[in-house]
Amino acid sequence: MQNKKITKLLIGTNNKGKLKEIRNLLPKNIKTLSTSSFNLKSPSENGKTFKENSLIKSKFFSKKTNLICLADDSGLEVDILDKRPGIYSARWGGKNSDFQKAIQKVYSEIYKKDKNWKNKKIKARFICALSISLLDKKITCVEGRTEGTISHKPKGKNGFGYDPIFIPNKKKKTFGEMKPLLKYKLDHRYKAFKKIKKFF
Repeated sequence: MQNKKITKLLIGTNNKGKLKEIRNLLPKNIKTLSTSSFNLKSPSENGKTFKENSLIKSKFFSKKTNLICLADDSGLEVDILDKRPGIYSARWGGKNSDFQKAIQKVYSEIYKKDKNWKNKKIKARFICALSISLLDKKITCVEGRTEGTISHKPKGKNGFGYDPIFIPNKKKKTFGEMKPLLKYKLDHRYKAFKKIKKFF
């Protein structure tokens, strides 16, 4: 597989924000398909780590379609919350993955730990695991991470998920306030993607 470049790829996500970001990272000559064009529901993610969940998805979607599949599992770790929500990041938004609800939950959980938290830097990081599988065979699985802090309130309408409350280190703006091109250069997905570029 190493010598043969991938030219056609299924992107294993039903999250439109992730789909757009991954398509923007991939070389333009790659034909990409999305799980929604096959009407595929996501598998239950019962792994213990981002990498395990990413592989569950890429193998599942690949077996369903016989296509090489790239899948992402990513989330936010907040140190004061013992690294939660972590692999449960989407689930904090409830059944419909409502991230406004998830963001409020992050704030209320931080407040429970430290009522004075807004006067402190609350360390957090975004983690992204990307895997490529063909049927049951793992081709690769890598991880990227971006360190930062939690904003005192949601800011910005760009991005998706927890982007409005995450300020990467050495920056003043949240991912939600940044132009997509700047965010892509800093974010966890881009860092993970750099490690798998050689396959395309």
